[in-house]
Amino acid sequence: KDSDAEDAVEQLYLVVVAIDFGTTSSGYAYSFTKEPECIHVMRRWEGGDPGVSNQKTPTTILLTPERKFHSFGYAARDFYHDLDPTESKHWLYFEKFKMKLHTTGNLTMETDLTAANGKKVKALEIFAYALQFFKEQALKELSDQGGSDFENTEVRWVITVPAIWKQPAKQFMRQAAYKAGMASPENPEQLIIALEPEAASIYCRKLRLHQMIDLSSRAPVNGYSPSDTIGTGFTQAKEHVRHKRQSRTFMVENVIGEIWSELEEGRDRYIVVDSGGGTVDMTVHQIRLPEGHLKELYKATGGPYGSLGVDYEFEKLLCKIFGEDFIEQFKIKRPAAWVDLMIAFESRKRAAAPDRTNPLNITLPFSFIDYYKKFRGHSVEHALRKSNVDFVKWSSQGMLRMSPDAMNALFKPTIDQIVQHLSEVFDKPEVTNVKFLFLVGGFAESPLLQQAVQSAFGARCRVIIPQDVGLTILKGAVLFGLDPAVIKVRRSPLTYGVGVLNRFVEGKHPPEKLLVKDGTRWCTDVFDKFISADQSVALGETVTRSYTPAKPSQLVIVINIYSSEQDNVGFITESGVKKCGTLRLDLTGTDAAVPNRREIKTLMQFGDTEIKAMAIDVATSKSVKVGIDFLNY
Repeated sequence: KDSDAEDAVEQLYLVVVAIDFGTTSSGYAYSFTKEPECIHVMRRWEGGDPGVSNQKTPTTILLTPERKFHSFGYAARDFYHDLDPTESKHWLYFEKFKMKLHTTGNLTMETDLTAANGKKVKALEIFAYALQFFKEQALKELSDQGGSDFENTEVRWVITVPAIWKQPAKQFMRQAAYKAGMASPENPEQLIIALEPEAASIYCRKLRLHQMIDLSSRAPVNGYSPSDTIGTGFTQAKEHVRHKRQSRTFMVENVIGEIWSELEEGRDRYIVVDSGGGTVDMTVHQIRLPEGHLKELYKATGGPYGSLGVDYEFEKLLCKIFGEDFIEQFKIKRPAAWVDLMIAFESRKRAAAPDRTNPLNITLPFSFIDYYKKFRGHSVEHALRKSNVDFVKWSSQGMLRMSPDAMNALFKPTIDQIVQHLSEVFDKPEVTNVKFLFLVGGFAESPLLQQAVQSAFGARCRVIIPQDVGLTILKGAVLFGLDPAVIKVRRSPLTYGVGVLNRFVEGKHPPEKLLVKDGTRWCTDVFDKFISADQSVALGETVTRSYTPAKPSQLVIVINIYSSEQDNVGFITESGVKKCGTLRLDLTGTDAAVPNRREIKTLMQFGDTEIKAMAIDVATSKSVKVGIDFLNY
């Protein structure tokens, strides 16, 4: 451990607060830098749902008709639900909005989100409101615990994002956090953007045997046989928890868990599969003993295969039974009742299990039944009989009765995509010798997903689920904030380079790139590569290149930085190449005699979750720095 870095963090921040901003639910946890072995998970929230007990709150936000922040989480949902329908259509209610950052191709600071009533609001505002809410909640809880007011300056913030998000989305989160007042462009170190599967991985390497469930062990776990384990919701694995003022405190031992002693140094890998509400992403790591540093072996991959896919299939099923036209209308005219119906579905969704035999009942809100009769002129019961969907029946208590097979069918497309994607990762040459597969994230609580992953990959590696699996990322993010240097080697998600002029070579360079200036023949738009996609980069590793300005007398030197998902890029004009930064070095006012050959050194620093670039004029040591910017170009 390098102690200097450790001390620096301790003097600056008294506490690290991590926010897991999820698609379906969110939460925060914190740890005081003086006692890093205790992780406190936020207080329990009022107004939980039946059949869903957890420490997180739904990621829902409500704005007043004047577009001012009103409430977040259960409070937002319940208030919205209790409004009279004539009023509620003026209020702006948002849920599951995080996915918009993943699905928007050309994300900018101006991107909009659509509320339940169809009105649009800038995404940046909504994200900033949500982060500000968490900031205030956390500071309040810290102040209550410490008995004195906690200042924002004493906190280092960590916000988690999916690893597969493109760079603009990650940067968007940082901008929203600045707007929420967590940190500022002048003091960017106060906020760390952490990658979700990385955070999970950091936590998993601390796991002790009694803190996880090994799906592959045929022997009973704590006296349960494996089939019991899958269905019982993991009540049997107890973690050492101190109950204190409603917040739960987890003890994290300052060791690498026993499970790792089975890993052969430098040879064995493990995969962390983080399956949440919106996305599933996976990363392949290797642990470097004795200090337990992590090394990323294959760039993070994944896709929009979260549990939202199951909700979407349920919606398709409703459209099939009641007609798409009705469902569309119902969502617009009775948005609160639609939210109710999805909450009822959520708790039944969590009751789905591979060996379930009795049907699952979903209560239809009264206004659904009522509105349907007005809309169609016949009853919901009639629609079900007529629809030919034989595995969904109408029960006399006013419920949709789904057979377990019908419920499992709703999960199938999403789970198949996850298994398919994992198989592709397992087939990559870099991904040999995988010893463990850690299944984490909220969707990992689903016995159907557990069983699918176990039966597909159980023969190749041990499938392990930490208990409290929905909080794994949160706890790992706190550990990452306490020691950001724990991940030593990453894979670059993109190819980076700068645009330069080269001497024109006949036969090598395309004629349309020829530029003649002062009698010299130049080839324009050349992409000078600094690093390739999926290349391995150590933490803080810098790549340096030296350039000479085309004219020695030039006083303003502009260097443009470009990125691409492709590996071999020749010119900045190729498709998929995006500008993501500009270094503008202004040398006016430097009196020194102009050297015949000016040398400009350009450095790019990689290996962190965010990238920095710098240009230096060697003769005068004048320099300029820039963060890579994916939103404003």
